[in-house]
Order: sequence, then structure tokens, then C-alpha cells
Amino acid sequence: MQQKIDTNTIDLKEKVVKIGRVTKVVKGGRNFRFSTLVVVGDENGHVGAGMGKSVEIPDAIKKGIDDAKKNMIDVPLVGTTVPHEMVGQFGAARVLIKPAAPGTGVIAGGPVRAVLELAGVRDVRTKVLGSNNAINIVKATIEGLRAMQTYESVAKKRGKSVEDLKS
Repeated sequence: MQQKIDTNTIDLKEKVVKIGRVTKVVKGGRNFRFSTLVVVGDENGHVGAGMGKSVEIPDAIKKGIDDAKKNMIDVPLVGTTVPHEMVGQFGAARVLIKPAAPGTGVIAGGPVRAVLELAGVRDVRTKVLGSNNAINIVKATIEGLRAMQTYESVAKKRGKSVEDLKS
């Protein structure tokens, strides 16, 4: 069970990943709206993604930010990288996330890079497999980060010490 993150106490940065124009054809013509995909994070182990839709782009971005704040997750970090290799999956999109040595940097494509940088990951290698839909890629990345665990968290769940697990 994911605990609720208080978004008021942490300083959040946001990044707009995608702006799309959505058209609805009605009797009187076409109605245009804008949908946005926004990622927010504190660059210290917390990240979230959200969607917003409105007639004006700034309103859609604001709605996306509000949605992202509601969907924040904790990202386990080991130094400047992730604890282990993981494949996040959402729909047809799969994202391979691999830890990297210090100094490697964030080797990732657009949507994945936004999520990992705002999560605070500094050294990581990734590969997008399957779909190239930005929304599903971001959600797959979030799912991959959500499923990651550290030695400490696994030891705590099992009621053992970290040394017992490593041996």
C-alpha cells in the first residue's frame, strides 16, 4: 500500500511532456481542446504524472499538475541510481530501467527522461520497448519505479536483517 505524500511541504518541479490537440466534431463544426501530459517531482525520490484537458493550454497544464500531485509515488534510490533492473509495463509500452555507474548520467528518451530526472535519478540506462505512445511510456516508467525495492525494504517485510538476505 502506497502512503500518501504531502505535496504541500515539498518543493515540486514540473515538466510538460506532451501537448495534444483533441478535436470533437459536432453539428456546428469542430470543438478543439488541448490535452497535456505533465510530470512533477522533487528530484529527491518523489515523482508523479497526470493528465489535464481544457480549452486553453495553461488551464490544461494546471489540471495536469493537480492530477500528477494526486498520483505521486516514492522512488527507492541507491545513491544516484535505481536499486536493480526492472521492466515497467503499461498497455503495449514496456520500459527497461537499468542501474548505472556514477557519472553515467540519464540515458533515456524524452518521456522516460522527464520522469527519471524529476524522480532524482542521476545515473541510469533505459530502453523503451514496444509502443511509442508518450502517455503509456510515462505510465510504464512510473510502474517500473513503483515496483522497485531496496534490500532494506525487503528485509523489513520479511522480518530479517540485510546481512541475512545478502548471504
